[in-house]
Amino acid sequence: MMNENGNNDALLDDTEEMIIEPVPSPMAGDFTQAPLAPRRDLPQMMRKIPVTLTLEVGSARISLQDLMNIGPDSVVELDALAGEPLVIKVNGTAIGRAEVVVAGENYGLKVIDLDGLNLDMMTS
Repeated sequence: MMNENGNNDALLDDTEEMIIEPVPSPMAGDFTQAPLAPRRDLPQMMRKIPVTLTLEVGSARISLQDLMNIGPDSVVELDALAGEPLVIKVNGTAIGRAEVVVAGENYGLKVIDLDGLNLDMMTS
């Protein structure tokens, strides 16, 4: 795949490999060499896919009437206890728990545990 500048697509760099395997022809017992689609290193390609990492503080189930009454200085009680670890989510799926920390001028997260993240297949 080429981009506007004529360069190879970054996701496909160094991952294509042509495979030639015998393919039976219409005549029984006769084999010819036919190229198949390029093989891609899927784990390597997957490492480059961007994901969204979020921390979920908690949630609250409220009525539409209560939602309409929310304004400045309103307080909505969440279902999480103060000081309880927050849920780490990747693209909306929970993968572990963390605490909020200050990292320079930004907030950050300190991982406590990861229980829903399986990256073993991406280590090759």
